[in-house]
Amino acid sequence: MEKKDTNLQASLGKKLRIAAVGDIHIRADSKFLWTENYETLNQVADILLLCGDLTNLGTPEEAHILASLLKKLHIPVAGVFGNHDYANDQAVEVRKILKEGGGFIFLDETPYELEGVGFAGVKGFGGGFDNHMLSAFGEPILKQYVHEVVNESLQLENLISQLTTDKKVVVMHYSPIKETCVGEPVEIYSFLGSSHLVEPINNLNADLVFHGHAHYGTHQGKTLKNIPVYNVSLEVMKKENPDNPIKIFEI
Repeated sequence: MEKKDTNLQASLGKKLRIAAVGDIHIRADSKFLWTENYETLNQVADILLLCGDLTNLGTPEEAHILASLLKKLHIPVAGVFGNHDYANDQAVEVRKILKEGGGFIFLDETPYELEGVGFAGVKGFGGGFDNHMLSAFGEPILKQYVHEVVNESLQLENLISQLTTDKKVVVMHYSPIKETCVGEPVEIYSFLGSSHLVEPINNLNADLVFHGHAHYGTHQGKTLKNIPVYNVSLEVMKKENPDNPIKIFEI
């Protein structure tokens, strides 16, 4: 487990400042948010969380661009992949570039602890919500689809279980609840997330959840255990605050 945790901040009763955003979709001609004022982000946040779709087409070229931009930040940057990061079947190379060139912390590999707050995450997958979840029945390809999200849920459970902090933050790309998908066409809900993903969040008492993917969804929701869930897809955050789409959360 990666750890940068003296617990000094927690012992002083201070809150950790989290900047979170998803779906930045870095392209060859992109400029990352805050490019003109990295010092501001360095000053107002203690960590940046990126909730998937880091690149637009999952190419090494896009990964190198993002890595070079992340090097300008003086705070930890952690997160997970999204579906776009797999588009060119070069996810292994993209991951390597971001880790080695940008210092990116992949939360699906190992949890991370910072100043008394623990972070764990997975990409997640689709499958639908509540009484409308797909079941592993019928054709092998459909069973494989369901098994994918079940495996993501089990991986998340394992990662959260490794955290030693009192406060736990979960990062993913797909949504664990239907509420933050509202605004998207109902017909595609099953491709935006799955209730399987909420089980480890509730069972292991996470404190805060961030996800992306649902570009036209709703910013805030909560699980049945009243755990806050935030859709921080860039398009959603632009609607919340067009002038400053990266919101700072405190825990």
